[in-house]
Amino acid sequence: MTQRGLLLINLGTPDEPTAPAVRRYLREFLSDPRVIDIHPIGRALLLELVILPFRPARSAQAYRKIWDPQRGSPLLYHSEDLARRVADRLGPGWRVELAMRYQSPSIASAVDRLVAARAAPIVVFPLYPQYSAAATGSTLEEVFRCASARWVVPDLASVPPFYDDPEFIESFLEVSRPLLASERPDHVVFSYHGLPERHVTKADPTGAHCLSRPDCCDAIVDANRGCYRAHCFATTRALASGLGLPAGGWDVTFQSRLGRTPWIQPFTDVVLPQLARRGKKRVLVFSAAFVADCLETLEEIAIRAAADFKAAGGESLTLVPSLNATPRWVEAVARLAERTGAGATGG
Repeated sequence: MTQRGLLLINLGTPDEPTAPAVRRYLREFLSDPRVIDIHPIGRALLLELVILPFRPARSAQAYRKIWDPQRGSPLLYHSEDLARRVADRLGPGWRVELAMRYQSPSIASAVDRLVAARAAPIVVFPLYPQYSAAATGSTLEEVFRCASARWVVPDLASVPPFYDDPEFIESFLEVSRPLLASERPDHVVFSYHGLPERHVTKADPTGAHCLSRPDCCDAIVDANRGCYRAHCFATTRALASGLGLPAGGWDVTFQSRLGRTPWIQPFTDVVLPQLARRGKKRVLVFSAAFVADCLETLEEIAIRAAADFKAAGGESLTLVPSLNATPRWVEAVARLAERTGAGATGG
């Protein structure tokens, strides 16, 4: 029986919450020219002299706060749960493999397993709702590199960015509606992973739209069709509409910036204390750039941002859990895979 293949890919995680393991992860991650897109010599100096001597120990301490003693990294075990449940949902006609762009399980090993199983076509599913060259682009580049190294190149089909896909949106709405009802927040914040501004402007083929006007992300047009920031705003509009949030009752922010170059704004760690000082006592935070809970959601938002919000006068900051392996999201992933596979030449 011929099987179709599904390759689910998330970004990656250290093997353990120790400084040496985090250093290995960061070295691989930040050596990627799509992540730090500067001259190779400058990137190497930045890594070896500025980042790697200091950041691994701090990051390892943060990872230890969220590490499960039995299951390990939340990003990995939530992704494993998703892969297993999607495989159950798709049935024996599909072979499902999980990979991480950085560290393990590697993309190369997952492609090897799918090819050995003669799965065709292989549906490549980067688990990033909004497109960025640093995540989606790098992931697809690595898949194509591994596939093209073979004498017979496997048939690949990739799931496009799903930032406004109705089933993705409904999956987050289903997770968040009970919290919205129980917490009754004064304000909602949609916090997305940050990017350097140059990553956004490089995605604009016109060179005259992205970040050049205040309303550049108000709608998806040809100029910003590949723009991460515009995708984030589109996701937010769909979620805010689905939740019935009033105008002025929510903000879009960006977290996790690194270095001194300009990053897309507004910044999460600036906006949240401002909200507290403005009298907002209860805030609900979405991290809709992530489909699995991880360091950026569990430690950066649920622990660190919550403490900063309370220190500024707020009462409670509640993180909306990510989609992880919830039933609605499992169904959405399966349907996106089926739709993409049906349109592939090998299907």
